[in-house]
Amino acid sequence: MSKTTENVLLVPGESGWEIWTGPTAATFTLHTATTIERAGDLTQLPAGDLLLLFPVKAVTAVPMRVTSDDDSLFPDLAALHAERLGLRPDPMAGQLTDVFVIAREAENTALVSVMLRAPGEGEMPPRGPKSFDISARAYPLAGDALAVWKEFGRWVFSLSHQGNLVYCQATSVTSTSPDASLVREIRLALMQLSMQGLEIEPTHIALWSGLENISAAALSAAFRVPLVVSPRPAPVLPNPLSKLLPADVRAARREARRRQNIGIGIAATVLIYLGIIGWFGYGLWRDSSETKKLLAQAQAAAPNGAAYSEHMAKWDELALALDINNSPVEILNRIAACIPPQSGLRLRTADISATEIKLMGEAQQLQAVNTFSLNLHKNTDLSHFSWQTTEPNQSTRGWEFVYSAEVPTAGQP
Repeated sequence: MSKTTENVLLVPGESGWEIWTGPTAATFTLHTATTIERAGDLTQLPAGDLLLLFPVKAVTAVPMRVTSDDDSLFPDLAALHAERLGLRPDPMAGQLTDVFVIAREAENTALVSVMLRAPGEGEMPPRGPKSFDISARAYPLAGDALAVWKEFGRWVFSLSHQGNLVYCQATSVTSTSPDASLVREIRLALMQLSMQGLEIEPTHIALWSGLENISAAALSAAFRVPLVVSPRPAPVLPNPLSKLLPADVRAARREARRRQNIGIGIAATVLIYLGIIGWFGYGLWRDSSETKKLLAQAQAAAPNGAAYSEHMAKWDELALALDINNSPVEILNRIAACIPPQSGLRLRTADISATEIKLMGEAQQLQAVNTFSLNLHKNTDLSHFSWQTTEPNQSTRGWEFVYSAEVPTAGQP
């Protein structure tokens, strides 16, 4: 009789990493709940196949609709959509993206692309995991549902459609119970999904917490659907597992530093030898076999230096996607704050990226449009955009306007 393989699952918990264990195709049971937030500090992991669930804060979920039902095209279509949003995963840091199907229709498929931030120093466990996935996929819910729970002290939420993950997001809210700030972020996410053609209306809410006195009043008042408060259930292994496979960033950085040191050492040696050979004359330098060998080594090391420079340049590009100030949802929230209260002004469309904004809207009163324009220019959180607010046009329904903005590039005023 063959021995059953034990699975060891690392799961982000409320205050630290949790270690769950279980045999293949069986329910996981909690082995240890720690207060450690750095996976690299976990010690004495149980024996078995190690699987890591990345926390929601480590990923960016990008839902979309594509006019195709060909699974082979989904990764390319998702990459094009992410490129339009300014999201460029580092190709040298491993497989950092994956695509999951939400729902299928005739020649129209709803997808969610998951983009992983390359793990930094201390963010990978001491023992290399066999497989990777994200925590939001380990808690499937039936129907159209909203799930809210805490990871490492911060509230996170996920939206699902018929048991399939649609969107997940980590928030900066750390309150004991869900509050108005958390509700606002959830509503902004639903608004953004609606603008992308994904109408998700939760029919029930799951609030997972180990606290007995937690309050769900803010969520109940905001959504008015059945809400169940309970401890977070045991995770289940997503099927199929994701294709996420990050490179060992620590090893890559050590290797890059080693190559850089070798290049510096070779260059220094070459300079010393060139000085000595120059002292004895050009003829001796031409005939020196040792110097030729060193020059060949220096030339062989040059591509490594170029590859390292290209790697660091691409790493810097990924910083645009990690800054919350560049999030389309956060930018939309700042724009919405500029709308005059009770003015009747509304946005019909809003195309938003980290570098460009285009707004089309209308209002019954010209004063509301002018006030909205003034607020956009005065908003300090939007001050890095250069706004073009043309004069509104009067229509049968009031006043229509089209505003645009962009982040000036180097050389522009």
